[in-house]
Amino acid sequence: MDLTLIAAHFSDITWILFALIFGLLVTYISLPPMVGYLIAGFILSAIGMQGGETLNAVAEIGVTILLFSIGLKLNIKDLLRTEIWAVSVIHMLVTSVVFGTFVFAMSFTAMQVFAGLSVYESILIAFALSFSSTVFAVKTLDEKGEMSSLHGKIAIGVLIMQDLFAVIFLTVSSGKVPSYWALLLFLLIPLRPLLIKLLKQVGHGELLILTGMLMAFGGAALFDLAGVKADLGALLLGILLSGNNKSDELAKSLLAFKEVFLVAFFLGVGFNGVPSVIAAATAIVLAVLMLGKSYLFFRLFTQFKLRGRTSFLASLSLSNYSEFGLIVSFIGVTYGWMSGEWLVIIALALSITFTMSSLANTRAHRFYAVLENYLYKYESIERLPDDKPIDVKDAQVLIFGMGRVGSGVYDTLLGQYGESLLGIDYDKLVVNRNIEKGRKVILGDATDYDFWERLRPGAVKLILLDMPNEKEALAAVNMIKRNNYPGLLAATVKHDDYVQRLEAAGVDAVFNVYASVGAGFATHVSDKLSVTLD
Repeated sequence: MDLTLIAAHFSDITWILFALIFGLLVTYISLPPMVGYLIAGFILSAIGMQGGETLNAVAEIGVTILLFSIGLKLNIKDLLRTEIWAVSVIHMLVTSVVFGTFVFAMSFTAMQVFAGLSVYESILIAFALSFSSTVFAVKTLDEKGEMSSLHGKIAIGVLIMQDLFAVIFLTVSSGKVPSYWALLLFLLIPLRPLLIKLLKQVGHGELLILTGMLMAFGGAALFDLAGVKADLGALLLGILLSGNNKSDELAKSLLAFKEVFLVAFFLGVGFNGVPSVIAAATAIVLAVLMLGKSYLFFRLFTQFKLRGRTSFLASLSLSNYSEFGLIVSFIGVTYGWMSGEWLVIIALALSITFTMSSLANTRAHRFYAVLENYLYKYESIERLPDDKPIDVKDAQVLIFGMGRVGSGVYDTLLGQYGESLLGIDYDKLVVNRNIEKGRKVILGDATDYDFWERLRPGAVKLILLDMPNEKEALAAVNMIKRNNYPGLLAATVKHDDYVQRLEAAGVDAVFNVYASVGAGFATHVSDKLSVTLD
């Protein structure tokens, strides 16, 4: 029996224990668990433990799944929006030049950590600092129910663009020369319908997860065999599968696995050493400089015709350094382009900015209320179509969710309210289908805070929420109340436990769809059929 292997596995358990303890501790002060993982790595390094092959292997799995998941969420049409791709490119160029100049200028000082840095090393450090955290932004926006808001979509679009830049860097940095067989990889494009059909055939649960894992690692292995960076293969396979409901379901299914495997990556960063006093001071300075990065985002967004509020909230979501910056730094250290101390500095700066950003994002709307008059002056006169106020005109009853139930409610109330009735749905296909049937319906999302903030309610007296997800309905109610809507609220639910929660949140009437369907079915059977029991 290999006692060395057993010892390695026991040390892996120690890493998991430390990661769990410090991950839990930081969540008590409203910080992302990854900050705890970095701290755990620093402490384990301080007590003399080292990362091994198992930890490195798990970290690589985490990065591969991360890139595959990014590909699944990629919407090419969204990235083509000027306010996303142009802001991403301009911001990264300006940040890299300004931060790079600052770092290189510091190399002429007596500070040891900057001593001997070349122009190339300075730009590489600046490039690593130009990224914002995808994991942090997604979690923050999801917890606040603002993933579908305009500022949420803009922030996620910018992050995906940054992730693409990082993947290009990873590909170029590998120094691999593709083989002639790499041309055959283009055959994957016509295979897209078959791959999507396979996703739909496997159904849900563990088979869907296994299929996703196979495609992520299979794509990585295929590209590696062709002499192309493996991580690029995972990303491109994800992109091939994107743009349908099944890819969204797969991305959500892989989320927990991705985060668990990425724990090893953050621990591995901590194993690069304990930060010295100089390194800690440098990290604090870099964290302060992050405010300039946020301000640049805000000014660019407003220049591209976004409102001050949308620009401010999107900028706050991007106000941090990124785990991808750590990956770029790790590559730089691996190839000897920068010292290992800089990886520790960037990891510490990332932890500090996560703390700052977390505190700021939990108070984002209050901050905007205080700064509104100051931020307003930066707005452009012209606005983007989806950032303009929404006028419902003479509508007195709004129905959110125009599926089977919502459209039935609309038709039932049409005789009573007539032209005062307005349907709203987040799905453009559903909106168009209802318009073709003669219903008055507009595009909108009840879970989008921006929608309520832009809505001009006029004479609205009643809002009905027919939403398939009770959590989303609860989030919509909270947003409506936050905007001081004075009218009546009604909502449908599928589970009894949400009836009290919605009523406590301020809903005037809650209707349990399943319970009512059961009662209706029983009444219908009793009226139509006569059964004599013995």
